[in-house]
Formats: sequence, C-alpha cells, structure tokens
Amino acid sequence: MEREKALQLVKEQLTEHRYQHTIGVMETALTLAKLYGADEKKAELAAIFHDYAKFRPKDEMKEIITSQGYPQDLLEYNAELWHAPTGAYLVEKEAGITDREILDAIRYHTSGRAGMTLLEMVIYLADYIEPGRHFPGVEEVRELAKENLNRALVKSVQNTILFLLKKNQKVYPDTFYTYNDLVNKLED
Repeated sequence: MEREKALQLVKEQLTEHRYQHTIGVMETALTLAKLYGADEKKAELAAIFHDYAKFRPKDEMKEIITSQGYPQDLLEYNAELWHAPTGAYLVEKEAGITDREILDAIRYHTSGRAGMTLLEMVIYLADYIEPGRHFPGVEEVRELAKENLNRALVKSVQNTILFLLKKNQKVYPDTFYTYNDLVNKLED
C-alpha cells in the first residue's frame, strides 16, 4: 500500500492531534529503520497504522480481544493497551494489510514482548520518542536511540514501568517480559 492511501485511511480514524502524532511516528520510524537496518517500507506502514484502533469504542475492542484469541487477561489491564492488538486485527480486515511483521509491530507497540523483532522494536521506540512527545525522560531516550537501539528500548520500558508504578497502576506482564529480555540482551 502506498503512503498516501495509508495516511488517508488512518486520518479517517483519528483526531487531528493523533494524526499529527502518527506523522511523527512515521518519520521517526523511517529514521530508526535506516539507522538500524529495518525494512523501511514495513516500518512506514506499521507506523502509519499503529494507532488505527485508538478511538474505537471499548466494547468493540473487548469483542475483538475476546473473539480473536488474544490473551483474555489483557482485559484486566488498562484499556490503553487494547488498541494495539485490536488495531492489528482491524488493519488486516479493513485495510487489507496481511504482512505478519507489520501486524505484529502494530500489535506489540504498547506492551512490547520478549523476543521483539527489529521492526517491532523500531515501532515501539518510534511511538515513544516521536517529536511531539514531551514528558520526563524522553530526551534521554531520544539521545540513546541515536547510538544504541537496545539501550534506548531498555530505558523507555523502564520509564514506562516506573510511571505506572508511581500512579499505582498495574503493569501488563508482557511489559515486564520485554524489559527482562532487553536487559538480558545488554548483558550478552
């Protein structure tokens, strides 16, 4: 799918603010893909569609999670996590994207997972550090991303976990697994 068609499909699903975020993620993903050797076309499409389901009704997302074999424990955690797996499903059904790598990069862009592929790492990090993001710690991760993808990911996941702990929110297990897996790779 060409960039302009993908952007048009996504723009219909998002607020203007979220669409601008998507443009930032797309540009950042392309930069990271070039830097670390990921497939640039796949990075572009995954970034464009990463928030496709962000504003879908919660009932629709619950139904997709329940009916499509996604882990049911996901429903016990913050609904902010739901748009990633439901987005992967809807992008396949509504936009006709069938590439598993692209769909998995969309699926895991909020929680991460142990054993993330290079494309999944690029999308996860691009979503975290795109230029429109402004929160404590993001500048440090942006600088790390220029030098070492894994170190940048470790710091971004660490920041996310600490943020959730400070707010007394539950942390989805895949996020802990992501962190542990990335730290193990630092030690190798």
